[in-house]
Amino acid sequence: MGEVLEADVIIAGAGLTGATLGLALASAGLTPILVDPQPFEAQLAPTFDGRASAISFSSFRQWRALGLGPALEPHAQRIEQILVTDGGGPGAASRGPGPAFLRFDAAEIAARSDGEPLGYMLENRICRAALAEAVTRAGLTVLAPARVTAVNYGPAAAEVTLADGRRLRAPLMIGAEGRGSVAREAAGIEVMGWSYGQSGVVATVALEHDHGGVAHEHFLSSGPFAILPLTGQRASLVWTESTRRGEALRAARDEVFHAHLRRRFGDFLGRVEAQGPRFVYPLSIQLATQLVAPRLALLGDAAHAIHPLAGQGLNLGLKDAAALAQVLADAVRLGEDIGSEGVLERYARWRRLDNLAVSLACDGFNRLFSNDNPVLRAARTAGMALVNRLGPARRLFMHEAGGALGDLPRLLRGEAP
Repeated sequence: MGEVLEADVIIAGAGLTGATLGLALASAGLTPILVDPQPFEAQLAPTFDGRASAISFSSFRQWRALGLGPALEPHAQRIEQILVTDGGGPGAASRGPGPAFLRFDAAEIAARSDGEPLGYMLENRICRAALAEAVTRAGLTVLAPARVTAVNYGPAAAEVTLADGRRLRAPLMIGAEGRGSVAREAAGIEVMGWSYGQSGVVATVALEHDHGGVAHEHFLSSGPFAILPLTGQRASLVWTESTRRGEALRAARDEVFHAHLRRRFGDFLGRVEAQGPRFVYPLSIQLATQLVAPRLALLGDAAHAIHPLAGQGLNLGLKDAAALAQVLADAVRLGEDIGSEGVLERYARWRRLDNLAVSLACDGFNRLFSNDNPVLRAARTAGMALVNRLGPARRLFMHEAGGALGDLPRLLRGEAP
C-alpha cells in the first residue's frame, strides 16, 4: 500500500484561508500538511485571478500577527470612507449623493479602533504571494499540485488518498478548497444555495484623479457597482450585471468595453482606463448545512460562498481560520483530541451564527437593492436617509464591518492563537 504521511492536521486548499490557517496552526505548535491542486508557484502569478479584496482591520491584524505585515503593508490601501448610493441607472457614479445615500468615515471610530481605517484594499495576488512566502519560510509541508480524490473518516483519524496514490493520515481534516469541496462531500455534508442570475465583472482601472481612499458602492437595478480604491491611483471594479450582459462584456472588444465602463463609471474621478485583463464570475450563494462532522471542519467557501456585496466573503473565511486555530490550540494545551466531536463543536458554535447572519444579510441587501420596484425604492430612500442621520447606527455598522464586534478570536485582536 506504500508509506502513509502523518500530520496533526490535513488542510485541503492552500489558498488565502487555508494558508492562513496553516500558518496559525504552525505558530501554535501543530504540524499541518497543505494540499492544493494548483502548483504552489502559481500563487506568485501576477494575474492569478484578477481580484482584489476588502480586508477588515481585524483580519489585517491577524495577518500582522502571523508575520505578514512587512510584505502586505506597502501594497495595502486604507479605506478612509465608504459612500453608498441608491442609483437609478447607468452613470449614477457621476452624480453627487442624492437623498438616498450613506457615508461611513473612519474618523468617527478612530478613538475605539486605534486609528484603523474602515478596511484595507489588497490585490489577491499580493496576499497569495505573501502567504506563499510565509508558508515556505515556516517550513510547512505543501503538496501541490496534488488533488484529494477520497477521504475516509475513521474513529481516530481521517485518511486521505491523493490522485497520484499517495496517502495521508491525521486526527483532523480541514476542508478549505472552495465550493466543490471533496472533504465536505466525503463526509456527506449537504449544501443549499441558488444562483442570482448575475455575474461580477472584475477589472482594475487607472484613474486620472486621486480617489482619496474613498470606496463607492452604487446600487443599480442590475446589481451593485463598486469602485474600490487601490494603491497607485487605481481602483478595483466589481461590476454586477445580468448573466447575459456579463458574458457580453466578457466577449466585447476593448473599445466597446471601455465605452460601457466610462458610461457606467462617470467622470467624477476624471478619465478611467482599464489595466490588464477583465474577469467575469457567475454569482451564487452556497451554504453548507454543517460546519463540522467527525474528524472534519469546514471554513471559507467550502462552508459559505456568498454574494460579494460588501466584500465580506473572504473576511468570513479569515474569521473561521482565527477561531478554528484558537479552538485547536486551546485543545492541544488541554491534552484533548483535536478531531473529537467536543472540540469541533466549540468551533461550530462560535462561527455558525455569524456566518449565517452575514450570508443572509448580503443576500437580502442584494435582493432589496437590485430592482426598480417603486415601493422598495421609497423604503430604501427613507431607510438610508434615517441611518445616515443616526451616528450610533453608522458607528455600529463600521465596527461590525471591521470585524471588531462580538467574541473575537485572539488572532483578530492581533495576538497569538
